Amino acid sequence: MESSAAAITKRSNTSFYYSFSLLPKQKREAIHAVYAFCRYTDDIVDEGTDEKSKFVLLRKWRLELGRALAGKSTYPLLNQLNTVARKFNIPVDHFYELIKGMELDLSKTRYETFEELREYCYLVASSVGLICRQIFGYKNDTSRDYAIDLGIALQLTNILRDVAEDARRGRIYLPREDLARFGCTEEDILRCRYTPEFVNLMRFECQRASGYFDSARDALRNEDKRTFFAARIMWSIYAHTLRSIMRSNYNVFERRISISKLMKLLITFRYWLSNTLKYSWLGRSWHSDHPTPQTH
Repeated sequence: MESSAAAITKRSNTSFYYSFSLLPKQKREAIHAVYAFCRYTDDIVDEGTDEKSKFVLLRKWRLELGRALAGKSTYPLLNQLNTVARKFNIPVDHFYELIKGMELDLSKTRYETFEELREYCYLVASSVGLICRQIFGYKNDTSRDYAIDLGIALQLTNILRDVAEDARRGRIYLPREDLARFGCTEEDILRCRYTPEFVNLMRFECQRASGYFDSARDALRNEDKRTFFAARIMWSIYAHTLRSIMRSNYNVFERRISISKLMKLLITFRYWLSNTLKYSWLGRSWHSDHPTPQTH
């Protein structure tokens, strides 16, 4: 907690950092505070092995958030978050939704249906998208659908990329109903068995994630594309990641699939340049969104 919010974001070296580094100063600082809050909350869940202690820490963190929103916290990060929430009129429910999603990671290691998984994705990712929506600013209510569906698309991509890592922690996010549909067992996942059944399962899940990328893109109106250009960078980076999973023939057990730092920089520069040209001297856009990855 001693590091600044910006330093926490930069040190993470995530797609989040690349996507939001080109925002105007006030919005960038606000986003850094949001990310640092997300990072710290996530670390409570992922670090250490004592589940009981994690529950206690997360409960204390929730209470401290409440104190911060009342202007009574001793945590500089949470006080900064309170300032951001007030400045950008962010509904505080979204911060509590994120914590609720993290609590699920402590109490739930299996999901029966996709509806259950979708709710989890909303809590841990769409809630953050809705927070960022307030910071970006918007003209159309459909930007809410964009934030929600993009959050689900990003979280599904994370889940598909991290099947092996989650299995080592005893977690399986892929819905049991889908495992049964394709004849893939929990033992196959936990033992990282790359079987034809697993490939078929992953193909199906990637198609589902691709659909959320599509619906997010379709929900964003032209009037909001300028202020949402940082989120569109996230869209493209994660769409590339999803395509990489597909190109590997869904073999996420052999290695952790990711795209290079150079590719992230190129995507960021491409969106920044197109956004700058479109809204400065060109007066029109030569840019079209990168297409959603298609299945084989």
